[in-house]
Amino acid sequence: MTSARLDNAGQTCNAAKRFIVVDDLYEPFLEKFTAAVLASRVAPLSSLAAAERLEEQVDRAVLQGATLTTAGKREGASYAPGVLTGVTPANDAYHEELFGPVGVVFRVASEDEAVTLANDTPFGLGAYVFATDPEQAARVADRIEAGMVFVNGVMLDSPELPFGGIKSSGFGRELGRYGLEEFVNKKLIRTVH
Repeated sequence: MTSARLDNAGQTCNAAKRFIVVDDLYEPFLEKFTAAVLASRVAPLSSLAAAERLEEQVDRAVLQGATLTTAGKREGASYAPGVLTGVTPANDAYHEELFGPVGVVFRVASEDEAVTLANDTPFGLGAYVFATDPEQAARVADRIEAGMVFVNGVMLDSPELPFGGIKSSGFGRELGRYGLEEFVNKKLIRTVH
């Protein structure tokens, strides 16, 4: 799971940014995920401005009631990996994307609550679903509003697969058959007899 968040220091557009976990798995997940995130080493962010923006977002989240667990502080463009919990819809971070090595973990009581939370975002590039029940995984994946949903695996995109999002995460598709069609000149000829 940490690779889903920390790929390219968390700056990958389709990196997992929010982790939505059901009650009975929440505590064990949070413990293991936090330990793995804090033990991770990541490269500096793309720029000093990117690190300052992330720091501002995280600091604001904490001021608005979230809890940050981290192994350090920002130093220049380097931002220490961390985990935010306690983020609510009243918190700006609930509606933002954090481009950096900070994951936001949410606790939910049910599948329906998980899907509602997953869809309650202005973004919709990609999502990951992890489940041991294949029928549940397919059902949840179908209900998530995103251009791509990967089940039981991370970083599963590939050149032959379409890549793209919905909502504020772009339009159209790159790669795969759908992407190639963007580079094809097509002609419509319609004749009335």
